[in-house]
Amino acid sequence: MMETLLLTVFAATALAGALLMLVVHHPMRVALALAATMLSLAALYAILGLHVVAVFQVLIYVGAVMVFMIYAIMLFEVRDRAADGRHGTRLLPAVVGVALLGGILLPILLSDTPAPAGDVPGPFGVQAFARVFLADHWLYFELASVLLLAAVVAAVAVLRAHRGQQDG
Repeated sequence: MMETLLLTVFAATALAGALLMLVVHHPMRVALALAATMLSLAALYAILGLHVVAVFQVLIYVGAVMVFMIYAIMLFEVRDRAADGRHGTRLLPAVVGVALLGGILLPILLSDTPAPAGDVPGPFGVQAFARVFLADHWLYFELASVLLLAAVVAAVAVLRAHRGQQDG
């Protein structure tokens, strides 16, 4: 009973965060809504027993990618686009988002196939993925981290060059 309640609460939170991303105008609020959605998805993964995926969701997406995105928004001083008179442009993304959500949920709700519970046995389970990832692909994961760091350094260099041209 408690598991179903938590599943419902975190699913609603993820859905609310996703809808907020379509409606909110300020870029920093959109990024925070995305972070809330990702944290809710991590909680859903944990409730469903996919603990490795939940940890990866928090560490990689919330801990690294979202921090990088928020840093980039703050670094480039992204302004609110709602002030330029385009208030009605948020309706189309909201309609498209609801249509996509309906297109995803409708076949799931109409299907009679039960969802798999827990770890999938065989070569597609979380344990098999973790073994292969940690044995063979950890170096590529770390190289992607270095690539993100290089992107931050490049963004700072471009920003400083752009500000130097404006001052001079």
